[in-house]
Amino acid sequence: MAVAREFGCGIISADSRQIYREIPIGTAAPTKEMMQEIKHWFVGTKSIREHYSAGQFEIDALPIIENEINEHGHAVMCGGSMMYIDAICNGIDDIPDISDDIRERVSKMFQEEGLETMKERLKALDPEYYKTVDLRNWKRVVHAVEICEQTGGTFTELRKGKKKTRNFEIEKRGIYREREDLFKRINLRVEEMMDQGLENEARTVHPLKGLNALNTVGYKELFGYFEGQYDIKEAIRLVQRNTRHYARKQMTWFNRDGEIEWIDL
Repeated sequence: MAVAREFGCGIISADSRQIYREIPIGTAAPTKEMMQEIKHWFVGTKSIREHYSAGQFEIDALPIIENEINEHGHAVMCGGSMMYIDAICNGIDDIPDISDDIRERVSKMFQEEGLETMKERLKALDPEYYKTVDLRNWKRVVHAVEICEQTGGTFTELRKGKKKTRNFEIEKRGIYREREDLFKRINLRVEEMMDQGLENEARTVHPLKGLNALNTVGYKELFGYFEGQYDIKEAIRLVQRNTRHYARKQMTWFNRDGEIEWIDL
C-alpha cells in the first residue's frame, strides 16, 4: 500500500486464492477500505466454482500492468503464489486449457482407480516427464495426464522453459524476517482470522469442499473439524502448522531467485 501510494499506481494481486470472492478471511484479502483507497486487481473477482490458472493470470494481468506503467510509470504486484509471479516475470509455457469432458474423465479415473493407475497412464503417455515429475504429487501427475489427453502429444513437448521478454523492467523486492518472528506472526494471524469469522466462512463453503479453490490451508483443516476428525483447538493448531510449512516452501522457492533484493525487517 505504501509503495503504491508513493508511485500513485494500483496493485495487482498475485495471490491465487485472493481472487475468489467467497473466501476473503482465510486468504487475508485486502479490505474494502484498502481497495477503495487504492485500485486492486484480481481480488474477489472470481467464484470458487470457476477454474482459474497461472496461465490465464498471465494473459489477464499483462495488459493491466502495461497500462499502469504507461499511465503512472510503475505498477506494483504483490503476492503470494509462486507460479503466478513466475507467469508474469518469466512467462508460462503455452499449455492448453483442459476441456470439461477430459477434466471430468481424468478426475473420475483418479477417484475410482487411484494414483498408481494415474502414474501408469502418465508413464505410457509421456515417459520422459514420468522420469522427472514428483510422483507423490498427485496434482502434477493428474494435470500432466490431462494435458496429454487434451493435446494428443506429451507434456514434455510443451514445457519449453524459455523466459519470455516483457515490455517493461521488473524489480523484485522480498521482505525477510527471522524465522522465529515469522512463525510467531503466522500463529497470531491464524488466531486473528478465527476472531474475524474464519470458522463461519469455512462452514459456508464446506458443501463445496471438493473444489480445487478450497484445497487451501485454513479450509482443509476446518473441514476435518466439521466432520468430527478432531476438535476446534486441534484444527487451529493444524492451520498454524500447515501455514508455517507453506511459508517454508515459499522461502525455499524465492531463495532460488537471484533477482530478488531482500529487505531485512
